[in-house]
Amino acid sequence: MTTKTPASTADVPAESLEKIAYASVADIPTQEPNDRNRLGYCVWSWLKDKRGTLTEAIRNSGVRTTMPLDKVEHTVKSHLASRGFRV
Repeated sequence: MTTKTPASTADVPAESLEKIAYASVADIPTQEPNDRNRLGYCVWSWLKDKRGTLTEAIRNSGVRTTMPLDKVEHTVKSHLASRGFRV
C-alpha cells in the first residue's frame, strides 16, 4: 500500500468574490465551522447573483450562531462596505 501526496490547491486572489465573502463572515462565532462556511457561501452567492437581499441570504443560510442575526447582518454589511460594495 502506498500513500500518495494530496492534490495541490490554488489560492484565490484576495480581490475575488469568494475571498471577500468568506472574509466577511470570518469573525462571526458559530456553533460549528460548517455553519460559517454555509454563511460564507450564501454571502458569496448573493454577491454573485444579487438575488433577493443580503438579509434574506443570511437568514436562508440557517447559520447557528451566538450573535443575534441583525448583528450578524451588520457585521457582514460593514465588512462588505469597507471593501467597496454597496449593500
